[in-house]
Amino acid sequence: MFPDETTFSYSNTKRIRYANLGKTRLVTVRAGDGRLTLGYPAAERLHAFLAAPKNRVVVMEDAVPFILDGKNAMAKHVIASDPEIMAEDEVFVVDANDNLLATGMAILAGTEMLGFSYGTAVKVRQGKNRQ
Repeated sequence: MFPDETTFSYSNTKRIRYANLGKTRLVTVRAGDGRLTLGYPAAERLHAFLAAPKNRVVVMEDAVPFILDGKNAMAKHVIASDPEIMAEDEVFVVDANDNLLATGMAILAGTEMLGFSYGTAVKVRQGKNRQ
């Protein structure tokens, strides 16, 4: 995920805050818990590496244009999800053909996404059209 050309930016406390490839942000380290939040370029790299259904939330075709523009993935649009997803995990939002649409943070666990018919399933951080 981090090629040799990757540069790191540090916070005032001298901890890694961002990993960049050129002028493109790959990841941000969340200050509160140290988890990584993915930028779209890093999500593309991981998506290609991890086999489906790992970390994927599949949405119906009607929701694709909205998610590409960075809108949240709603539970009623989820048609499949990795059952190992836990709330607050970084996930890939994909269409039925496993095309990466966006990256974001799961609001619900993977099994809950399929059981709910309302509310947000994934808080989209970056859609493909909003890089």
